[in-house]
Amino acid sequence: MLEARDLTVGHGRRAVLSGLNLTLRPGEVLCLLGPNGGGKTTLLRTLLGLIPALGGEVRLEGQPIARLSRRDVAQRLAYVPQAGQGGFAYPARAVVAMGRAARLGLFAAPGAADHAAAEAALARLSIAHLADRPVTELSGGERQLVLIARALAQGGSAIILDEPTASLDFGNQALVLREVRALARRDGLAVLMTTHQPDHALLLADAVMLISAGRAEGPAPPEALITPGTLRAAYGVEAVIGTLGARRVVAPLI
Repeated sequence: MLEARDLTVGHGRRAVLSGLNLTLRPGEVLCLLGPNGGGKTTLLRTLLGLIPALGGEVRLEGQPIARLSRRDVAQRLAYVPQAGQGGFAYPARAVVAMGRAARLGLFAAPGAADHAAAEAALARLSIAHLADRPVTELSGGERQLVLIARALAQGGSAIILDEPTASLDFGNQALVLREVRALARRDGLAVLMTTHQPDHALLLADAVMLISAGRAEGPAPPEALITPGTLRAAYGVEAVIGTLGARRVVAPLI
């Protein structure tokens, strides 16, 4: 679905990461894990086709992304940014309907099919009751779900989420993570998500790529890549990994 082949990413002529290979398949979650400044954002922007690769290539549905128009990319690959506090007080329904823009002609207004897609996305995430509320009045978790619904309304088959649980409280993190997992497990989408939380990667991911200090490890199964040694190297802290019920958990030693 989304592939990187011997990819080098960076700014101008300065490479940040090189030799990257990854494949994002339908029904799978790939987590990019690592500290700030490691290159995650640069990699995301390259995978989205927003900045050119310095080497290698990104392929979307078998085609080089550099040869696709922005409209073609947007119809196949959706992006969900972090939910900020600002912005205009649009109703949630209107924000979700904006996801249909890539499927409309220039100056065209959304039609019945576009409104139906927006309503279906709201219902899919169980937030239809928020449709008429301004997004500025919603909680952080609710705003994030609205942005995910907007991505669903685009109608693509792959979604990239940039730290979808950033700045959310514990309850809203669980709410958003549950829906992110369902995008792959229930809807069969290809999902790529960045996170700072090793626990989230262990909970959700089929594969993890650990990015730190200009190096990338993986993709690999979470239990193989998330270890006390790799966490120490990436974050400079000691951590212990244990089990709680049927799942593995990470705790820093402080």
